[in-house]
Amino acid sequence: MPTTKKEQLLHTPSDLKESDRAHLADVLNALVADAFALYVKTKNYHWHMSGRHFRDYHLLLDEQAEQIFATIDPLAERVRKLGERTIHSIAEIGKRQRVNDNDKAFVAPIDMLTDLLEENKAMAKNMRDAHEDCDNASDVATASLLEVYIDETERRAWFLFEATREID
Repeated sequence: MPTTKKEQLLHTPSDLKESDRAHLADVLNALVADAFALYVKTKNYHWHMSGRHFRDYHLLLDEQAEQIFATIDPLAERVRKLGERTIHSIAEIGKRQRVNDNDKAFVAPIDMLTDLLEENKAMAKNMRDAHEDCDNASDVATASLLEVYIDETERRAWFLFEATREID
């Protein structure tokens, strides 16, 4: 429960236990940070794509980045619906993200796709773990939201996997 009057202004009523709400907010804030970091990483690779499959990969990564970005606001708003505070800054994202940055001047297209495949697989696992926490707290609303995002994340991983295969 918030301790100051100003903090209490942000506290939303809920029938979920306070300790569960705080834990779920922490878990969701980590997903928000991951989504921001994965969005930037995907856009970075989109901007720096090269090679004979440039157009296809460029468009694929742009589509995936838009999908990732679209998850951020609903996840952050879910934290607020739980009566908690969400991510405040780029610095906080940097501290909380589990997505690995790649600041190399050049990354080969196959390495970009493979890297994003692994990051999306990790994101899906983190979402499934968060879903389990939601189940344990009887938070069906957050669990339902995560179910859609898990499916989207697995679809991104599938497309990235298929794009990395060398089948002729």
